[in-house]
Amino acid sequence: CKMQVDPRTVSPRARCARLFLVCLTLSSGVIGVGGSHQSIPPSVVKLWASAFGGEMKSISAKYSGSQLLQKKYKEFERAVRVEEINGLQLVKKLAEDMEEMFDKKAQAMKVHSITVLVADVRGSVLQYEYFNAVLINEVDKENNSSNDHFNNLPVNLSLSVVQVPTNMYNKDSAIVNGVYWSEALNKVFVDNFEKDPSLIWQYFGSAKGFFRQYPGIKWKPDEHGVIAFDCRNRKWYIQAATSPKNVVILVDVSGSMKGLRLTIARQTVSSILDTLGDDDFFNIIAYNEELHYVEKCLNGTLVQADVTNKDYFRLRLDKLFAKGIGMLDVALTEAFNLLTDFNQTGRGSECSQAIMLVTDGAVDTYDAVFAKYNWPDRKVRIFPYLIGRESAFADNLKWMACANKGYFTQISTLADVQENVMEYLHVLSRPKVIDQEHDTVWTEAYIDNTMEDGRDPVLMTTVAMPVFSTKNETVGILLGVVGTDVPVSELLKTIPKYKLGIHGYAFAITNNGYILTHPDLRPLYGDGKKRGGRKPSYSSVDLSEVEWEDRDDALRNAMVNRKTGIFSMEVKKTVDKGKRVLVLHNDYYYTDIKGTPFSLGVALSRGHGKFFFRGNVTVEEGLHDLEHPDVELADEWTYCNTDEYPEHRYLSQIEAIKLYLSGHEPLLQCDKELIQEVLFDAVVTAPLEAYWTSLVLNKSENSDKGVEIAYLGSRTGLSRINLFVVPDELTNQDFLTAEDKEGVFNADHFPLWYKRAAEQVPGTFVYSLPFNSGSENRSVVLASTAIQLLDERRSPIAAAVGIQMKLDFFKKKFWTASRQVAPLSCSLHPVTQNINCYLIDNNGFVLVAEDYTLTGKFFGEAEGAVMNKLLQMGSFKRDVWLRFSVCMLWFVRFLVEFNLYSWWHSDLTVKAQRSGRPMYVPCDTEYPAFVSERTIKENTGNIDCDGCLKSFVVQQIPSSNLFMVVVDNKCDCSMVEPLTSTAHNESLKCERLKFQKDRRRPDTCHPFHPEVTATTHTQISLLALLIRLCSLNNDIIRPYRMQHV
Repeated sequence: CKMQVDPRTVSPRARCARLFLVCLTLSSGVIGVGGSHQSIPPSVVKLWASAFGGEMKSISAKYSGSQLLQKKYKEFERAVRVEEINGLQLVKKLAEDMEEMFDKKAQAMKVHSITVLVADVRGSVLQYEYFNAVLINEVDKENNSSNDHFNNLPVNLSLSVVQVPTNMYNKDSAIVNGVYWSEALNKVFVDNFEKDPSLIWQYFGSAKGFFRQYPGIKWKPDEHGVIAFDCRNRKWYIQAATSPKNVVILVDVSGSMKGLRLTIARQTVSSILDTLGDDDFFNIIAYNEELHYVEKCLNGTLVQADVTNKDYFRLRLDKLFAKGIGMLDVALTEAFNLLTDFNQTGRGSECSQAIMLVTDGAVDTYDAVFAKYNWPDRKVRIFPYLIGRESAFADNLKWMACANKGYFTQISTLADVQENVMEYLHVLSRPKVIDQEHDTVWTEAYIDNTMEDGRDPVLMTTVAMPVFSTKNETVGILLGVVGTDVPVSELLKTIPKYKLGIHGYAFAITNNGYILTHPDLRPLYGDGKKRGGRKPSYSSVDLSEVEWEDRDDALRNAMVNRKTGIFSMEVKKTVDKGKRVLVLHNDYYYTDIKGTPFSLGVALSRGHGKFFFRGNVTVEEGLHDLEHPDVELADEWTYCNTDEYPEHRYLSQIEAIKLYLSGHEPLLQCDKELIQEVLFDAVVTAPLEAYWTSLVLNKSENSDKGVEIAYLGSRTGLSRINLFVVPDELTNQDFLTAEDKEGVFNADHFPLWYKRAAEQVPGTFVYSLPFNSGSENRSVVLASTAIQLLDERRSPIAAAVGIQMKLDFFKKKFWTASRQVAPLSCSLHPVTQNINCYLIDNNGFVLVAEDYTLTGKFFGEAEGAVMNKLLQMGSFKRDVWLRFSVCMLWFVRFLVEFNLYSWWHSDLTVKAQRSGRPMYVPCDTEYPAFVSERTIKENTGNIDCDGCLKSFVVQQIPSSNLFMVVVDNKCDCSMVEPLTSTAHNESLKCERLKFQKDRRRPDTCHPFHPEVTATTHTQISLLALLIRLCSLNNDIIRPYRMQHV
């Protein structure tokens, strides 16, 4: 046996031992799995892995300073007190803080409401000039300025503006009068903002259609010169103005509805859907001589009017075609039976009920149907919409409305649709108006509409309250709805992330089980861009869709029912843009937020996530080390509340902490406990600054020029960063900046490198290739490790440190280590070798390969047969679970951004994205995740590829999460079927639509009021009789709009 070894790389004694070992290995051969001949010597691969692992750990530990930091925490070990977190006590305290914050916003609405009531008695005017949101100057240098509190938009904090929908006349006397008396809100808006600077948009939505908004901002029409926004079809308006309702929409599709009439009918139904909210239930039935449920699988039931269901039904409307004759009596009978049967299920709103009738006429009044199903109680209101200009059958429809406590309207053109559909809301609001019930309502999360393209999404919830006229209580006039937006980020500010641990988080849901805030809620598609398009139904994501392991909905239902308790389960949390998975055991603590429809939950991971430690240093030494130039604090964590008073808004968190500790600013509110701990961390980690500086000064004397950054993060959100190169020479400029969302401390999560390091074996490094690192020449590798406070298994994680190095530098170290023994070696020129060498991580992603285009891709894409074999042998595990999702008919889209990478079907995906119109439907989607088995350090195997044996060796890299895979490339195994990465089952969409999870109904319901029945029943009978008599005498009743009764 002859070998060429560089005598400069090893000592003489080591050289002799290595020569003997390799010669023995190569001359004897190796028996692989199943007794077959193994052409790749595992001992040689182990030698390569050991050499590479040793050198990388040495470099990573040296430049990160991990050993120094571990030593420093050890020195403070006796001065530290470790505490177990009381999750139930914590969630109750957080709920109280949120209750106080929400109540503060609700009180502002009550002031608005009182102001409107007083202003309503101001009377009316014929002419009045006001600030129109479209016509005002865009820039007023004196008063208008960009304000970061309002999405960096130019706003005027001294006044409000008025927006009127394009389809309404802005000089209409009703609008001008309403704008006139509502001007009294200006002073209230300004005063509220001065008292509570955390308030953002405040507004009043008038029942007449205008929208008064503070602060003032210019509204811009779309490319067609239209502003379609109508406050009356916004959820906050509808929820505040009306009670929950069950609605059946009947659409006439007889032959007379062809052409424009059917188009208007479709738009009318779509506009009705706009007025339904999450507390409402509906179905749509088309009728001619037969009944046609718009969605066949939903015969005989109603569905919740969430965004997903409404959008799905809108798509189905396009399939309606007009033919035959209309059998309205059959349709009405079906609608009444449907409402009756559904009420008996105990689901639905159990409050108001209505039948919306969209038709071009009725040949009869169908007294018998109403007498059988609706009289004398008249629990179901009838709202006929007459489509077209013809009025021959208008009288019958008017009679139906009057005899069933409804409202009649005629829609002649598409321009009439929106305004006429809104009229029914006044009818349904009347009982609440007469009761003078100023119910406070809260909406689910939604994206702020003022967000411009390119800006990060701002999730909101709205608190709203109806306002009624006091001039004539028996008439019951709804003036409008007042409201204010509350950014979800305000909730996050009340959450002490440092107490929740690395993987812990807080979340909140609505009475319908929809998420208000959750770290896994993503309202936008990433699509590899900084900001993609909005996802469908981001505002109605159910808790079970992110906490999907709760298959029996035990956690979800307990929170929906506003209970207080504890729940535990094993969970799989995806990280790194959904490409990796962490298996954790979480304990959940939950309770309700009083005064709101929300419930709050806190998740703590077992092990280090259940423990917190307190250190103690003097303020003087803590401040001294906190002011070091390399120190930064988590930008989205609240150490001090700098939003409370204007004079504090421009303070950095470190400046605010200094001011607070000086005692000279009593109004500044800070988290005393968090500040004490961040001072402790500043002192313990301070020696790293000097250590890193010494490395920089000696940099020219070593050969590790590929190391660019050293970084540290502590449990209190403190970060330290040291550059070994000048900033312009950094390979990845985004790392540890605001652009790198997953790499920094955010309001709801620790950095990705911190979370992954915490789950590694103590003392080892986790290496990863950031998936956002860009092209090949900009790619880097991160190496991170966690610092434990104690040697115990359940010790809290004190900090994490790491380095960023060039990928080219990392690759060179790998190829050098794998060429130490000849003649067998890995090579950058595979045509001269019979083996392919790969470096993969514990999730199966390639870091190094001869083919550089495979970098960052899943190993199964390069060696599908080998990956299949590794799964069979247990070296890797494939976790598969089902997730409820929203699918397109040809391509999967996701509600929340934690889907896993589609490794083998990228070409198919690209093709699907380019074709046709997307149609979103509920479905179950299968997600796989691949994780290495920690107990298996090495493995060998053979694969029979059409009679050719393909051998491979897998060897773990010591002190890391990496594996070296060496594969014999003599055999073609391309015929082996690849693993399936993603599949969805659309056959389940019907079951998903029909299935309704537990929900808690709103606490109040106002379907009817006795004064309405007592005072109007006689009027209804007389008016109905008059209409019928006139019709019998062939008198012509001119078309008119009958007032609701």
